[in-house]
Amino acid sequence: MRRPTQVDIIKSMPRRRRELAEGGTSDLFDLVGNGSAEQVAEALVGLPEPRRREIGVELTAWFKKRDKETWWTSGPGTALAVAVVGCLPTAAQAAAIIGRASVPVDGTRAARLVLAVAEERGVTWLGDLAYRVAARFGQRTWVDGWLFVAALLQAEGSPPPTDDRSVQLWLSAVQFPDRGRRGAPTPVADRIRDDPFLPAMLTRLFEVDGIGTQMMFDVHWKSWDEPKRHALLTALTQLAAEGVVDRAALVDGALGRLLRGDRPTALRAFTTLLGLLALSTAEIAARATDHLRLLTDAPAPVATMAQKALRQVPDLELESVLDASRQVLTRPDKALVRTQLTWLDKLARQHPDRATEIAEVIALGAEHPAVELRDRATALATRHGVAPVPPDLGAAVTGPRGDDLPAPTPPAPAPEPITDVDELAEEVAALLGTRYEGASLERILDGLVRFTATDAVKVRTALDPVIERRHWSWANEHQYDPLCLCQVLVDVFTSAGVDQPTQPRSRWQALLAAVRRSEPSTPELVGTNPRVPPVHRLLRARLVEIGAHVTDRGDTGLLSLPTSANGTVDPLALVERLAALGGRTPGHWDLTQALLRLPTDADEAVAGKAAALGTPAGDRLAAWLRDGGLPQPVMRQSTLRRKRKGQYNWDHPYMPPERLLVELSPPDGHADPDGLLTLHPSSIGVEHTGWVNLWPSLLPGHRGVVAASVLPLVANTADIDQRDGTAVLPLLAETTGPGGIALDLAMAYGLGARHAPDRVATLDALLTLAAADQLDAGGTGTALGTLATGERVKLSRVVEPLRDAAQAGAPLTVWRLLAATLPALLSAPTTPRGTIDMLTLATETATTTGVRLDVPGLAEVAARGGSSRLVTEARRLHQALQIG
Repeated sequence: MRRPTQVDIIKSMPRRRRELAEGGTSDLFDLVGNGSAEQVAEALVGLPEPRRREIGVELTAWFKKRDKETWWTSGPGTALAVAVVGCLPTAAQAAAIIGRASVPVDGTRAARLVLAVAEERGVTWLGDLAYRVAARFGQRTWVDGWLFVAALLQAEGSPPPTDDRSVQLWLSAVQFPDRGRRGAPTPVADRIRDDPFLPAMLTRLFEVDGIGTQMMFDVHWKSWDEPKRHALLTALTQLAAEGVVDRAALVDGALGRLLRGDRPTALRAFTTLLGLLALSTAEIAARATDHLRLLTDAPAPVATMAQKALRQVPDLELESVLDASRQVLTRPDKALVRTQLTWLDKLARQHPDRATEIAEVIALGAEHPAVELRDRATALATRHGVAPVPPDLGAAVTGPRGDDLPAPTPPAPAPEPITDVDELAEEVAALLGTRYEGASLERILDGLVRFTATDAVKVRTALDPVIERRHWSWANEHQYDPLCLCQVLVDVFTSAGVDQPTQPRSRWQALLAAVRRSEPSTPELVGTNPRVPPVHRLLRARLVEIGAHVTDRGDTGLLSLPTSANGTVDPLALVERLAALGGRTPGHWDLTQALLRLPTDADEAVAGKAAALGTPAGDRLAAWLRDGGLPQPVMRQSTLRRKRKGQYNWDHPYMPPERLLVELSPPDGHADPDGLLTLHPSSIGVEHTGWVNLWPSLLPGHRGVVAASVLPLVANTADIDQRDGTAVLPLLAETTGPGGIALDLAMAYGLGARHAPDRVATLDALLTLAAADQLDAGGTGTALGTLATGERVKLSRVVEPLRDAAQAGAPLTVWRLLAATLPALLSAPTTPRGTIDMLTLATETATTTGVRLDVPGLAEVAARGGSSRLVTEARRLHQALQIG
């Protein structure tokens, strides 16, 4: 019988395999693009190794070309992984494709197919591949990437990678293991009991910074209203009781993490774990030193946990407790200090022979900033035989005292324009290399216009590689964010440097037509989304105009490039820029933006120079200066209530029931053709930061307009606890113009922000405005009182930035603000939480300044019977005002 030849073997193959063996690859690549992973695996069966390597070369080239224009999903990504393992010769080459962040795979399904293909081919480097892929994990990697790597390593019997991102993804796999599975989810304890990676990962759970936040997940069994709380921590506690994991390792790991520190929200998982483990007295005593360190140095929730644990130990060394107490009594955490005083009082009664020594420690609390704690410490110390010395309050106030803030400085000059194409490329790379923000946008746009006019090819050559490697967040338009300009700006960059074909040029012209109409009755800036303020539509119109004309105008730069850091343009500089244009017509929106950046106090001489240019643009500038520019709007506070939009309104549960916002309208007699003075908030939504930090520089003389526009974002920081919404306030404080009720509400919301960086930004704005005598402390205080009594702002957050402001040199501003806030708080049917602390701070600032202000309702509360803290603090303030 004749032995089959290679030709016979090829002829007997299915069509796809025969085509691959004979040299065709188009069908295989089509299968990859369609996500047909099983068919790809079938097509590769039986192919000789030399042919596989030939296909691998073509596959790599095909992928490089396709990757630039493809948004990969898990289906094609899985098919690609199968083809890669079936054809490429080494783990390094395979990982270069499979490990890309842009190529997701379908987890365990991809691993199953890859393992089958590798076994049929005789691949021995799957473990190396898994480690190489894991080394490329980033924040964009989905949990399926980990499931793929984990399945390969388990099949190879290899240990897991334990870098930070791999640990985070392993934990995500524990939390979400059964995607697509029907029926009740597997309990977390059962998921990890037999997990071969658990020993290695468990140690790292106590070492990876920030992972504690992820460890706090709940499991929802029947509905979202019935979660199993702290599912992972409860499972670890159960496995410790079963002896599957070492209980002592859990205890020591949690304490070690708490001692090293982390964000407070991340540390909560470890205090919760220790609570679930319910440490015995012997376990606490054996780790008393660690608990004492936590008591003195850790964040308040951790210190409170340590304090509670230590109080359970009956024979704790007294000297250690006293040493720790000397530090605890100086902490600002009132609940912690109050409990420590109670503990020391108990110890003094248990050890009468050392009562005096303990009382001397208690007396340290007599200098605490909180009045009630000072009183408590003084009473306890006196009870045990030590009379605390009253703190030195300094020289008595001999007369009213104002703020002691440094004089405001004029706005700094704007950065110098970009000088060459290389610097332009560096600035664009910095802009596109991070999450989308527009901090340096003006200089970049100006440089883009100037250099494209002189050497377009050089600009395009410099920018192409920068745009190619841009940060992932600039990939396209973010549909969820109505303010997103990512795609528009990237398109502007790609439009520079070459002659535009007809289609892109038509696109820019269509976008321009969409934002501008010529009918007298219709504002030129047209907007269909009420969540996009007119000031942002102006920014978009400018970008579109630049994109439409960047290749066909010999511009010397942007007319609207600021000359000051706050966004203003010097009128004489604008006259010079118009003169440099000669007879060329400037961009409509560029000139409009330049006019809006002019100060309102320009003199007639500048207007005369503009008119002398003899051009339409010069005449427009002269008329603008003589008419006083854009007037200030009319403001009106409005209350918006939450409404459900459709059946699947995902953000509805996260929105506040109602919110105070501001409507704008033009003054009588002003047509407001661009709609910049017209704003009608129509809904409460989960706003996004986007580009709002640019808005103050777009209207630097209209602080109130910008404040009203950013108000929804700032309010988010207080009533739905979002982050990074108040960074715009210090920028707003650097601008000019009346802020009105819009600024008052923005400051009040910002003072009540959930996150400390947002409150710090608000504090910076408050001090800047106060130093320039441009903060309406009474208006801000009134707004704060309204928000607090309506449960829109939590006063417990407000006290800290106000106390910091007083200590920074603005005690009178803080006192005026508090005097305007307190009437609403004192007259509320239910006194808002935090009112007592506001009264305490009011007493301190009123005493410091010696200024007597009327506080309606204070006398009535002070005259009530009893000795509640509210009445006591009201009496203190009332007495201070009587003395003042």
